[in-house]
Amino acid sequence: MTSRRAFEIAFVGLKPGLHEYRYEIDDTFFEEFGKVDFKGVKAEVKLTLDKKASFLILKFEVGGKVDVSCDRCGNDLPLDLWDEFNILVKMVDNPDEMNDTESDPDVFYISRTESHIDVKGWIYEFISLSVPMQRMCAENEIGGPYCNKEVLARLAGMNPSGDENKKTSNSLWKGLDKFKNK
Repeated sequence: MTSRRAFEIAFVGLKPGLHEYRYEIDDTFFEEFGKVDFKGVKAEVKLTLDKKASFLILKFEVGGKVDVSCDRCGNDLPLDLWDEFNILVKMVDNPDEMNDTESDPDVFYISRTESHIDVKGWIYEFISLSVPMQRMCAENEIGGPYCNKEVLARLAGMNPSGDENKKTSNSLWKGLDKFKNK
């Protein structure tokens, strides 16, 4: 679905009520947006559009997998995507002015004369927001199949041993130990 029209929904001809759309997203989808910090995207976005008389409720459900670079060792790390986002689209006479003054990011205004709504930008944002900021395997998975064991060994060698750390911390905080039990 690389065609721009694939992400435009002609809502004027739709009957009031629920309508469902599905989008299969891969790496080619992100090409027009520029460089992203993930790859190997295999996502599905389920969009449920609830059409009302003067507004639309859009519910985006993001699911799938993506490969990211591990923050700890630098190897590729597969992550599962799952998230839900809601957008309320209101039809008004002056959408530009209303969008400028609206403080809720989940509310968007379009002109009453519009017949289509483009969801491509929202899908890009929602998949990007579904990727966690901290990208590391869990503590119990360190050293697992996705970890770069050489980097982990170097990181472990950079940590001071527990005894040395305890001696420096004891001498540094020596005077405060008497307040510990109070």
